[in-house]
Amino acid sequence: MDFDLPPPHASFRDAVRELAQGVALPLAAEVDRDHRFPDEALKAAAEAGLMGVLIPRKYGGAGLDALAFTLCIDELAQACASTSVIVDVHTSVGSEPILLFGTDEQKRRWLPRLASGELLGAFALTEPAAGSDAASLKTSARRTGDGYVLNGTKVFITNIGRAGLYIVFARTGPEERAAGVSAFLVPADTPGVRVGQMFKKMGLNGSPTGELVLEDVMVPIVNRLAAEGQGFTVAMRALDSGRIGISGQALGIGQAAVDEATALLRGRSREQGDDFTLAEMATRLESARLLAYNAAWQCSTGRPFTRSASMSKLHCTDTTMQVALDALQLAGEEGAVSGSPFERHVRDAKALQIYEGSNQVQRIVIAREVIQ
Repeated sequence: MDFDLPPPHASFRDAVRELAQGVALPLAAEVDRDHRFPDEALKAAAEAGLMGVLIPRKYGGAGLDALAFTLCIDELAQACASTSVIVDVHTSVGSEPILLFGTDEQKRRWLPRLASGELLGAFALTEPAAGSDAASLKTSARRTGDGYVLNGTKVFITNIGRAGLYIVFARTGPEERAAGVSAFLVPADTPGVRVGQMFKKMGLNGSPTGELVLEDVMVPIVNRLAAEGQGFTVAMRALDSGRIGISGQALGIGQAAVDEATALLRGRSREQGDDFTLAEMATRLESARLLAYNAAWQCSTGRPFTRSASMSKLHCTDTTMQVALDALQLAGEEGAVSGSPFERHVRDAKALQIYEGSNQVQRIVIAREVIQ
């Protein structure tokens, strides 16, 4: 069994690393401190074709696979976690559902603009009373003539206010739970679409997060994604591959923490216990990387990957949270100072255990897959 990256993937990883270290990393501390959108890094990513990693070449994308996507997000996260989550959400849950479920006309209309970075994508599923229980959402889509009228509020939407296109999930039928949910492509400039409350978070401060408010938003039927009542299927498939992207984010933050802790220990006298801690950090991260690559490989080769994606998301994010804490502990008081990369990694890592399906939800998914 060959565990080496295929040469094209290794070359791609190296190219993303050069961009991330050269453009995103020098801005990371400022982006975090000032809660500002990393425009420069996103512009560079778009110019390098990173906004369309998973989109086929015929639609203007790079036409790469889930492993390349994981490598891309990993390298970006090593430099700037905020930049990585913006690109991740845009690429996975913000664009891929159109590729998987869209009509030919929807693909031709939206995918080239998403691949080029002209439009930033976003995923609007979570609601105030429907977080982990996505099937209980209340946003409504009432059929009228040749379209729908959407009303409701979505929360914790990544890329809010910057996105040009939202994939919105709403209830179209009287059916309870998942059977009554449909998906819609809603341009940000549609009348009745507005940004609500913006959230100030503990980490990932360069990634805007907030409420999406829909007030009598008219959406033509041609903007419905998949058949009516199939929205929950769209959402769950998007989240499966999205969890591979979150795993990549975790690998990147964890690797940055390990690298910085290593550099710190090399530059000072240390005790054997420090070496042991670093060894544990590196070992845990390597195991997480193998699990993430396996999930990406299964996705890329068309194999069922729900179980492996949830395992990867659970293990990678829990691992990185502990690695980040261990790195801060090794750094001591220096690491706990505001503005230190060590404390930033801890703050950034925590969100990964919560979004795109909390790790409690991942345990439910994994148990269901094991028992069935």
